[in-house]
Amino acid sequence: MASIAVTINEPLVPTPVGPPLHAVLLIALFLGLAVGGAFFQRHAHSQPQMLQQHPEVVPLYISLIAMEWGLVIYVWRGGLRKSGTKLSELIGGKWVNAKDVLTDCGLAIGVWAVWMLVQTAWVRWLGPEHAASIQPYLPQRAMEIVLWIGVSVSAGFCEELVFRGYFQRQFETFARSRWIALFLQAMLFGIAHGYQGVEACVKIACFGVLYGLLALWRKSLRPGMLAHAGSDILSGIFGI
Repeated sequence: MASIAVTINEPLVPTPVGPPLHAVLLIALFLGLAVGGAFFQRHAHSQPQMLQQHPEVVPLYISLIAMEWGLVIYVWRGGLRKSGTKLSELIGGKWVNAKDVLTDCGLAIGVWAVWMLVQTAWVRWLGPEHAASIQPYLPQRAMEIVLWIGVSVSAGFCEELVFRGYFQRQFETFARSRWIALFLQAMLFGIAHGYQGVEACVKIACFGVLYGLLALWRKSLRPGMLAHAGSDILSGIFGI
């Protein structure tokens, strides 16, 4: 009986969703992207004329879509399959009926509204960002808009899966704390967007905290995926 009581009282230890080296290599990739982003910002400041014209963005959008899904394949093949974790387990939640879908859509709209308030307060208190703007790389033509929607949907699904799913679980395994894991994945998420400048990285890290909290509370990535994709679509097409 005593051994049974000990088993019941022991805290649940989070199980890894991939080998440690697999996570380290993925972290190194995002750090490399951050360094590349820093060079982009430096080059843009030294040659401001490069951001005065709308470049050819179709190849860029296609490569971004491929990169997003490449991350998912990397996580799935090198991490989840080796740990025996199903993709559906990492995503969590179920859509059994229309009510489930509407609930997650409502949560997505709610968290998007919270994020809009955060951004508004950020600009009011700290002023506009001083980094080189990526505005010229946003869609302007019909084909670009269609591809941008593809980029946004891919980012919503893939980045939530990688950061709020894979990394949040992996960091919890390493740190033995879901709260440390929450902030680590958010920091990495912000750093990975280094091409938008330091201020944007901090703001995007706050975005990662908000969506990480949503994933923990809902025990599902679905509403975060909807909110993330919708936010990217609106910001890219309408500037919201």
